[in-house]
Amino acid sequence: MLKSITNLFFPKVCYACSNLLTDNEDTICVDCRYDLPITNFHFDDNDAVLKVLYGRAKVERATALFRFEKKGNVQQLIHGLKYKGYEHIGYVLGNWLGGELSSLDTYKSIDIVIPVPLHKNKLRRRGYNQVTKFGKQIAHCLNAQYVDDVLLKVTHTKSQVTKKRFARWTDTNELFTLQNADSIAGKHILLVDDLITTGATLEACISVLNEAKNLKVSVAVMAIA
Repeated sequence: MLKSITNLFFPKVCYACSNLLTDNEDTICVDCRYDLPITNFHFDDNDAVLKVLYGRAKVERATALFRFEKKGNVQQLIHGLKYKGYEHIGYVLGNWLGGELSSLDTYKSIDIVIPVPLHKNKLRRRGYNQVTKFGKQIAHCLNAQYVDDVLLKVTHTKSQVTKKRFARWTDTNELFTLQNADSIAGKHILLVDDLITTGATLEACISVLNEAKNLKVSVAVMAIA
């Protein structure tokens, strides 16, 4: 009875399409789960993400869960995660992708999952890093360690959303720094983020991570534009 009353005044809706969820649905409705533009890159050995970083960063493996379509449901999910406080979306997507990666031998060698960090000012303002729950759940699925205090963002920049492509590409110089490099030396790192467009942010992060010795870096993102 209490649950019915709660649903009446605070109905649960799908974060992708905004339709009401049934009692057996959580965060994303069944219809959206079937309709979301899944890439299957990690199953098909598709190197679309690697191509974005080709010649700029050495990456072992790379994948994206979805294709990003403007005004599509994936955009709705990421927007809700980043700007509306719907952190549980990160958990759901991390569990989804992490479960798939855990079935593949090529990702079972991952030792540590590291998120692309936010600057402390933006983290304080938003209250959370939108990639945290995504990364933590992938780490859980891969029996890997989640580490968010090694790669740090040291320069505060404006949101990338309204910037032109070239500006995004050139605005990542000297943004990140590495501390306690010895703690990740010789490890296979999975760097996680929400969206890859030009690849500039991931390139900058990988460049800094490679200050650690004998490091292998792979990449997993929620979506590729």
